[in-house]
Amino acid sequence: MLQKFMLKHNGQVVTALAIMLGLAWGTHLMAWFEISTTLLVIAAIFGFVPVAIKAYQALRFGVIAIELLVTIAVIGAMVIGEYEEAAMVTFLFLFGSFLEKKTLERTRQSIKQLTNLAPKTAVRELANGSAEIVDIDQVAVNDLLIVKTGSQIPVDGIVSKGGAYVNEASITGEAMPVHKQIGDTVFMGSIVENGTLRITAKQVGEDTTFGKIIEMVETAQDSKSSVENFIDSFAKYYTPAILVIALVVGLVSRNLGLAITMLVLACPGALVIGAPVSMVAAIGNGAKHGILIKGAETINTLAQVDTMLFNKTGTLTQGQPSVVNVKSYDFNLATQEKLVAIEKESNHPLAKAIVNYLKIASQVVIETTEVRMGQGIVSRIAGETWLVGNQQLLAAHEVQLTEAMQADLLTFQKAGMSTVLFADDHVRAIFAITDKLRPNVTASLDSLKRQGIKQLVMLTGDSQKTGQMLASQLPLDRFEADLLPTAKAEIVKRLQKSGRKVAFIGDGINDSPALTLADIGIAMGSGTDVAIETSDVVLINADFASLKHAYGLAKKAQKNVVENIIIAVLTVIFLFIMLFFGYIHMASGMFVHEASILIVIVNAMRLTYFKVG
Repeated sequence: MLQKFMLKHNGQVVTALAIMLGLAWGTHLMAWFEISTTLLVIAAIFGFVPVAIKAYQALRFGVIAIELLVTIAVIGAMVIGEYEEAAMVTFLFLFGSFLEKKTLERTRQSIKQLTNLAPKTAVRELANGSAEIVDIDQVAVNDLLIVKTGSQIPVDGIVSKGGAYVNEASITGEAMPVHKQIGDTVFMGSIVENGTLRITAKQVGEDTTFGKIIEMVETAQDSKSSVENFIDSFAKYYTPAILVIALVVGLVSRNLGLAITMLVLACPGALVIGAPVSMVAAIGNGAKHGILIKGAETINTLAQVDTMLFNKTGTLTQGQPSVVNVKSYDFNLATQEKLVAIEKESNHPLAKAIVNYLKIASQVVIETTEVRMGQGIVSRIAGETWLVGNQQLLAAHEVQLTEAMQADLLTFQKAGMSTVLFADDHVRAIFAITDKLRPNVTASLDSLKRQGIKQLVMLTGDSQKTGQMLASQLPLDRFEADLLPTAKAEIVKRLQKSGRKVAFIGDGINDSPALTLADIGIAMGSGTDVAIETSDVVLINADFASLKHAYGLAKKAQKNVVENIIIAVLTVIFLFIMLFFGYIHMASGMFVHEASILIVIVNAMRLTYFKVG
């Protein structure tokens, strides 16, 4: 009960100690020595209780904590009559703990802000056309919801009626409103700035993108890096070692005060707090800029990356290709309807481009559909086999191209276009499709090189010609084309065996093997759920400025942790040297010790304001 009270009101405890110490010094100056001594004893005992309780609780679980060093030091100081030293030590230690707590709370504000942004209610349209306000927990998939100007979108869904400008800053970090119309996807937490939308709910509650963001950032901020785990392990052995050393020093020197002072000065407070504060601050900064980093260890690994592999479609390009040319060979309306039916079975950007280009309704019933990774789709319609994909797919089914068809295909590929072939027992059509590069991709790749990336490589399932055309527009070191998903994964493994630290950036289901195998998997937020789930970093607003920021942030966070460790170690060395020569005592040493913790905290907090130059 007492422990809970002390922990809950640690701010008030520190304030009360400060007041008592102030009164003790004031009465001492007025020569009221008995009153001053009494106040110091009360302050020492008052501050001693919460520290001793934490030390006892740790010992119950077999852990020799830092609090045990302080507890023994305070008891010793009281025994030898150093009441001022005992009171100052407890005050400074509790004040340092208070600062640590407040700093971590501040760096976790990104979570609180995200949670507060979550809508609490929704307006649901009923079958009779009327509307009702319901709690967000009562909304189900396929409910029709009404969202008017100034209101938050309560679910992930599809616009079924209306149009509006929507601010998606809470999801993508992009402040500019985006126009949404029938068929567009909208996200929970976005705000309708102008217009009215009727939305069909597709994902609700924790299954929404917004819900996943909150969950992922919470999990990440609670995780520990290998550096933090090492420091925790180090502290377990360091603390009992200091107890033994202090005991030996006391016995040899027969100076109890010296031994007690050693215990106080040896507390590794700045060392223990330095790494976690830096990591939490970095993860919070990432969340604020639309970058989800799935753990502290991810930051360490990302900072060491020297090679980045990029999927082409949807990663280097916008993933919204359009058909620019078609070569038809017996491609009548009935055949077109079959193609539309097949392509509607796929979420691939090229499939969507073909459906948008043909713009025809289809009542064709598909019997079976099989996705061949890296090749295309094989479907059965009325007992016939239909193929949609690349040359590899057609070759696997022994479908030949005439010389004229090969010439048409080569023309498209030389122009840097992606190609899709449609065939049954012979080729019916060849589609030429292009996709625009993402904005600022060239400048961002140049920036990544300056930040320390040694190799930038594009991997694509497109033809060599198409890959060459795109690669010539970008500052890439090399590219590899005609790749199946397994081949991309093999390239990742090959680079890792050669000693490279590899990051793979992708957005599709076929990128999942490479995302998982890479030292760091980075998913574009516009990509599939599978790619996002299997990655270590998610760029919610799916742009290369975020990738540049994420890498720069990881490098800065790693440097920040090293700085904090150096500050902590040098402080302890400095205190021991000063103690050896007699220039520092218990209270003054504790003041320097707690000042080092404050310096470490301030240094870590700089990460919350980090921006790539």
